[in-house]
Amino acid sequence: MASRILMPVPVCLIENSQRKGLVVQQEALQVLSEVTQPVVVVAIAGLYRTGKSYLMNRLARQRKGFSLGSSMQSHTKGIWMWCVPHPCQPGHTLVLLDTEGLGDVEKGDINNDTWIFVLTVLLSSTLIYNSKGTIDQQAMDQLHYVMKLSEHIKLKAAPEKSEDELKDSEKFVHFFPTFVWAVRDFTLRLELNGKEISEDEYMENALKLKAGSSPVIEHYNQIRTCIRQFFPGRKCFVFDQPARKRDLVRLEELQDDEIKPEFLQQVEKFCSHIWEKSPPKTVRGGHFVTGNMLGKLAETYVKAIQSGAVPCLESAVVALAEIENTAAVKAAVTLYEDLMKQQVKLPMETLQELLELHTKCEQEALKLFMARAFEDNICCFQADLIRQVQQVKEKFCTDNEQASRVKCEAALKDLSQDMERRIRDGAYSVPGGYELFKGDEQALVGKYRELPGKGVKADAVLQEFLQRKQAVAKVILNADVSLTEKDKELKTGEQDRNERAEQEREVQRKKEAEDKQKVQDQLRSCEEHKLWLREKLEESCAKQL
Repeated sequence: MASRILMPVPVCLIENSQRKGLVVQQEALQVLSEVTQPVVVVAIAGLYRTGKSYLMNRLARQRKGFSLGSSMQSHTKGIWMWCVPHPCQPGHTLVLLDTEGLGDVEKGDINNDTWIFVLTVLLSSTLIYNSKGTIDQQAMDQLHYVMKLSEHIKLKAAPEKSEDELKDSEKFVHFFPTFVWAVRDFTLRLELNGKEISEDEYMENALKLKAGSSPVIEHYNQIRTCIRQFFPGRKCFVFDQPARKRDLVRLEELQDDEIKPEFLQQVEKFCSHIWEKSPPKTVRGGHFVTGNMLGKLAETYVKAIQSGAVPCLESAVVALAEIENTAAVKAAVTLYEDLMKQQVKLPMETLQELLELHTKCEQEALKLFMARAFEDNICCFQADLIRQVQQVKEKFCTDNEQASRVKCEAALKDLSQDMERRIRDGAYSVPGGYELFKGDEQALVGKYRELPGKGVKADAVLQEFLQRKQAVAKVILNADVSLTEKDKELKTGEQDRNERAEQEREVQRKKEAEDKQKVQDQLRSCEEHKLWLREKLEESCAKQL
């Protein structure tokens, strides 16, 4: 079944103009910013007018898209990009990069070819090198850009020793893409010493080194050594000429019955391999690169080239980590806040219930952060995550207390309506009125305590309510002629003080218990963050090993 195309046509990712040089295009960055899936980046490089764009259109399962052109000039300028759903890896996006043809004699700056090739290597997870004819010395010489990779790419920002530069070139293999050599218009028979050989064996035989130390042999071995060293994972495909020479200029318009069956079979075999075997793009630490991250890498590398520096893999990852870790913190905090809003029904009956929900939501947020974050400077970003989550949690605690207060005050207002009416009507201004008032007050307190869902401020609001009623109670007491002066002193003295003191102690005990719960929750959260960080770093070490 044909895949749904994310982009109807390719767009220019990196423009190569004589006036401005290499420039990353905002339209392409906008497209990449919307690709949140891991990307499999397949790029093609090679001499101009060798049919690179046709193969890329086939990989997109389209006849047209990347411009083929029909002249003897390089038709693709800079690096063009096409994002399509991956036909074999669900949850991934296939990013196809068609590059400017190398060796165009009309280009003013020969350094352009080198930088285009360098960017192709740095951005791709599979690099297709497209050439015509056979893999002979001329074909090797045309691939001389490989020898310049170690001069135009740095592994680390500041090597400690000068010999580290040499070691870095040997470590490039861990960051470079897999290599596929596509040989077009191949006319030879795949034989060696009278025996039939495979396409891969044909390429490996062409990459064999010669013994000896003469300048000619050193030149012969130099490019082959670089290819063998930088691209240990290699594959070769050979293609017949697709059609009659007069039809080649309109190749994209030809129907399948107008194209040689052998060529179609070779293209199908090639595409199947690329779709099934090309790995997702990753950076140091085994992190899968998303479309947005690929755009950031392109910007970082091009900025380095524009400044006259050499693109540095370490610096690019550090810059990417800064962006991704900031985004990871923001996404984790947003997830925490959304989950809390979904699950918290204010007011919560106890602080413990709220903290238990906080714990669950914090774990999900931390899980998301650890899945997205880079190890570079992760502790600082994790500390920022803890701080922001704590702020959101405190707001929920404050909102919970406020919601509890509002509900409790409303409940007391409703329950005290009869008492307030009796006070206004003078129902307690009679002999025995004080005892009647205290009885109604105790009945109100009993009904209030039976109400469910009052929340964490139930006792504090009740205490404030009773304190406000003390002045009214004193007036009623003084007006009660049925009581002696001694009785009034007893009722307004030690008994009331004891009741108020006990209520205050109870409120204070609950507050201290809640404060202790909050401290214990912070300690739990700290230990959990340390555990997640340890697991993250151990997982990263395992990936690097």
